[in-house]
Amino acid sequence: MGGRRRNPYELTQETPVYVISVAAQLSGLHPQTLRQYDRLGLVSPDRTAGRGRRYSARDIELLRQVQQLSQTEGINLAGIKRIIELENQVAALQARVADLEGALDGAAATMRQREAAVHASYRRDLVPYQEVQQTSALVVWRPKRQQQSD
Repeated sequence: MGGRRRNPYELTQETPVYVISVAAQLSGLHPQTLRQYDRLGLVSPDRTAGRGRRYSARDIELLRQVQQLSQTEGINLAGIKRIIELENQVAALQARVADLEGALDGAAATMRQREAAVHASYRRDLVPYQEVQQTSALVVWRPKRQQQSD
């Protein structure tokens, strides 16, 4: 969300607004089934101060997914719980990877800026060194003889 403040009255997928009877109706399940799923930790709705359950749109979606996995795929509730846990873990890891990629991109940009600053600070009056090419010419050096005084 960055530095942007969210409107406290804005409804999102995570906003807990549905009481158990409405959530049961929206998901096509019996309220007792929702209570059982809550006890098993499959779908954990928020609680009011009086301990009443409040379901979000995401919870309703998850309830439908649990029902579909149970009825259509024949997966038992323990298996469904493990699937949900793994999906949550994958989502958390994907978010972490995205955060690390952002940090890496920022560090790379900072490094490029610092490298450019270093290059800009080079003295322009220096002549770049060029390697002397090897030749087969022979140079003989003869020192000058000093005159001896008698």
